[in-house]
Amino acid sequence: MYSYKELIVWQKSIKLVKEIFVLTDKFPRSEIYGLISQMRRAAISIPSNIAERYGRRSHKEYIQFYAIAYGSALELETQLIIAKELQFADENDLHKAEALLTEVIKMLYVLVYKEKKGVVAIQN
Repeated sequence: MYSYKELIVWQKSIKLVKEIFVLTDKFPRSEIYGLISQMRRAAISIPSNIAERYGRRSHKEYIQFYAIAYGSALELETQLIIAKELQFADENDLHKAEALLTEVIKMLYVLVYKEKKGVVAIQN
């Protein structure tokens, strides 16, 4: 068995966490316990649940933890839209995070689908 650290989706989600932390550092301080905290937690949840999946043994749990990561990614997507609407960050900075998040969402969708179909996902 290989490590979750070898998964491209895990590696990209770690980069996404960094992007979100850099992005939210520019948000108004009044959002420290609001949107900043929520976005950071949602971002951290993605690679954390991918990793936790590797500590589980049942097929049902494999699907569950990829699905949780996928849900966190969609939550973060919504929060980025809110940040954009509220003009909390530069458009280019938001776009960079959105582009990376879109990649992660697509990869997680494929992983959930493959797990549901019983296909072993090696490097996606």
